[in-house]
Amino acid sequence: MVKAAETDLSGVLEGRKQYQVPLYQRPYSWGHAQCAQLWTDIVDLTAARRTDPSLTHFIGSLVLTQSPDFELVGVAKLLVVDGQQRLTTLSLLLAALRDHLRATGDAARAEGVQAQYLANVYDRDAPPKLLPTLADRDAYLAVVRAAPEAGGSDKVGSAYNHFRAWIAAADDPDDPHDLEDIENAVVRGLSLVVVTAERGDNAHRIFESLNNTGLRLAQSDLLKNYLFMRLGERSEAVYADVWLPLEKKLGPENLELLFWLDLVQTDERAPQSETYVGQQKRLERLTRPDEIEAEVRRIAQLGDLLATILDPSREPDDEVRASLVRIAAWGSTTAYPLVMQILDRRRAGTATTEEAARALRYLESYFVRRVVVGRATAGLNRTLLQAVGAVAVGARPDVALRDFLSRGRKHFASDAQVREAVASVPFYWQGRGPQRKLILQWIEASHGHKEVVDPANLTIEHVLPQTMSQAVRADFAPSLPEGADVVAEHERIVHTLGNLTLTGYNPELSNRVFAQKRVLLATSGLRLNQAIAEHESWGLAEIRARGAALAEKIIELWPGPDESLVGTEDPTVLHRQVAGIVAEIPAGRWTTPDEVALVAGVAPAVVASALGAGGVPGAWRVLASDGLLTDVAGQEVRARLTSEGLDLDDEGRADPDAFLPAGDLAARAGLEVGSVSAGRRRRTRNEPLRAQRRAFQQKVIELGTATSTRIPRWPGPQSQYAVDISIGRPGVVVELALNSREPAVYVSFYILDDKDLYARLVARRAELERELGPDLFWKNDEKYKSSSVVVSRGGDWRDPAQSDELARWAVDTIDRFAEVFPRYM
Repeated sequence: MVKAAETDLSGVLEGRKQYQVPLYQRPYSWGHAQCAQLWTDIVDLTAARRTDPSLTHFIGSLVLTQSPDFELVGVAKLLVVDGQQRLTTLSLLLAALRDHLRATGDAARAEGVQAQYLANVYDRDAPPKLLPTLADRDAYLAVVRAAPEAGGSDKVGSAYNHFRAWIAAADDPDDPHDLEDIENAVVRGLSLVVVTAERGDNAHRIFESLNNTGLRLAQSDLLKNYLFMRLGERSEAVYADVWLPLEKKLGPENLELLFWLDLVQTDERAPQSETYVGQQKRLERLTRPDEIEAEVRRIAQLGDLLATILDPSREPDDEVRASLVRIAAWGSTTAYPLVMQILDRRRAGTATTEEAARALRYLESYFVRRVVVGRATAGLNRTLLQAVGAVAVGARPDVALRDFLSRGRKHFASDAQVREAVASVPFYWQGRGPQRKLILQWIEASHGHKEVVDPANLTIEHVLPQTMSQAVRADFAPSLPEGADVVAEHERIVHTLGNLTLTGYNPELSNRVFAQKRVLLATSGLRLNQAIAEHESWGLAEIRARGAALAEKIIELWPGPDESLVGTEDPTVLHRQVAGIVAEIPAGRWTTPDEVALVAGVAPAVVASALGAGGVPGAWRVLASDGLLTDVAGQEVRARLTSEGLDLDDEGRADPDAFLPAGDLAARAGLEVGSVSAGRRRRTRNEPLRAQRRAFQQKVIELGTATSTRIPRWPGPQSQYAVDISIGRPGVVVELALNSREPAVYVSFYILDDKDLYARLVARRAELERELGPDLFWKNDEKYKSSSVVVSRGGDWRDPAQSDELARWAVDTIDRFAEVFPRYM
């Protein structure tokens, strides 16, 4: 909670307090002009308060947050997030007043100023009430402690000297109260708003909303201060020896990235915007200064790795360096946590340089193959962050990464999928433009010719032109089978990889026919273009043949998944899934491995394996099918179950009335049971998910009936997870489907049994994705008669706060599908 209160300087400084200026704050910077203006305001206020003592002068805000050692016995410590310049200046003014009082013989009042406003004189070593940043600390402490060197030529000393001079000039020997009035005006008449953020508050957000100086407080600054304020007497040495070299190496803009990269090594869901909060929670567990110092040194070691990722020229190994260059060029910072984990394992000695190089090559391959098969971005960020944990615990990082990417729906394309996609996927529209260009550049570089070609001057060129002029049509048509649709075949093949190359002659080549392009391509320094120029003509057969050759090159350069694992689930994912379901069994209830398996959609043996691996909350509540606890269970399990309120009979059999069937367990876990037998369904007390699903379907249907212009008739809600919506065309429907396990809404253009129609739509995929967006998922499993084009939107349709927006999205998407797809049929 953030607290704001108006107070005066006495309210800020009196009592056992210390205001610590964080290491990240800029040094004291007030000069003569600022100090003179403040002094003028104080003199004017002093005069005005002689006739009206209630008058005050507002001087701004002071933003504070609790120091890590706030609650330790003794002085209460707070960090100055904003306002350190004016607080330092006023403290120097009071020190100057104290020293003038001492010099003029009023020692008692001087000591009062010292004790009330400048130092905690009754605590050991009399710690100052304000502790500036390192750059100003020595000069400031010299002033507060009245050391001989006080009042030097630096900013702190100059400000102190100004106030000494002005106070001396203002001291009227005939007025015994003039300095008392000045003191009163400073500590009682200067008004300020103190904003205090309690521990756990996002202090950097508060700073950004209140600070009007234009100086952004970075999350890395707060974290740096959080660490160093807990280091005690070691803080200055560690700061100078470890932290400053790290800052110089990375620069301030990359420190926040470093802290986030470290955070996601253990929390894949952590957003970069909440780095400070996430790291603070983790660091709270460290209590001793030596633990804090070890943490700073660990972060600095990671900083070395990040510096190498950002500047691969620091990497001594040729193969690792080449991969780092390519990964940096790819432009996906979400890959950095994974790259850092790979390099960190090599640094720690748990991986060899060769293993690290292979792991980085698999990461490259994953990027490239996804673009080639048209899955460039779908779920990519989440997969990369999840891969960090897999690489961290695997025996070898290269094997662990390949295995992880091979399992489940990671879209790590197999060799067969690469070969198929090159012939049909419009490569020109996949991924980002620079990434497509990089793939072609890297293929070109693999030929190893000596001539250096500047990639900055290259662009992607369609050998068969994109625009179908009469001349291009006449050139292309003879390559097609008799009776073929020239326009359709052109659209289907023109954007595929086999028809694309790199040139610096794009304006010159443009829409020329092949005979003219061939002359320029033959003079190119690129091997890709020289190979194209060797052909007499350029038609369907040549494009297919070149595509096939490039597919083999991609397969050679970028190794694919372990195909023995493709389609299998990651055991760690299954373990988490089972653990999440078992954790929903309430105290006093029990179930069996079979019931858990039904909810998880896995074999009972998988459940048994997960339970046997340990670390599953509530595992003791999963019993044998008859509820009987054998002697193997042990007295501890029996005692735990009975303490939770589960009755056991004399034979050790659990109360059958406390049995939790799959349906109830699924409802508690927010999941669905896909294949529960009729007998087991009768044992389920309720099926709230079915009711929730029907309610959302009804909401979509009612909204569609009221607002849709493309659907002739909306059906009623269904018991199944999907609703088919007719668009008035035979053989196709638009399908609305709901997923509760990973909550999302799906809209599909569903082709019941027409593979030729699906092929025609694929041929015009680029046009469809321009109209409907690039996030379409094209699904064509040859084992089934049906095929579909799907788009999804994540969100919990069961949540009233989200369901209205998701329903509107569903109706709008269904309407657009009903409008657009029929035009391409």
